[in-house]
Amino acid sequence: MTIQTPTPLPTSHAIPEQVSFDRKELGLILGLYGRMVAAGEWRDYGISTLRDAAVFSVFRRTAEHPLYRIEKRPKLRLKQGQYCVVAMDGQILKRGPDLKTVLRVLERKLIRAVD
Repeated sequence: MTIQTPTPLPTSHAIPEQVSFDRKELGLILGLYGRMVAAGEWRDYGISTLRDAAVFSVFRRTAEHPLYRIEKRPKLRLKQGQYCVVAMDGQILKRGPDLKTVLRVLERKLIRAVD
């Protein structure tokens, strides 16, 4: 009778199957979203978790294209920064490694001149 040791399961340190926002990131994004809803600028949002990116889309109305997309792409963290804000026409408004500084480009939309 021979005793065989069980083969260990392979441990994978690969990238997870999908990218998502963590609690701190969602707190920053939803804080900005709440201020913009209170100002009457935004009305709806959608979250997509994909294999290579997580996307928070902001809408003025439900049945239209998103005004802005806040994207997290971990593969770009060592190059251009993993966070970016993309406008409706596809133009990248801001990109960087820190979500708080990237979101500042949208907070400027709240500042208005008072007559």
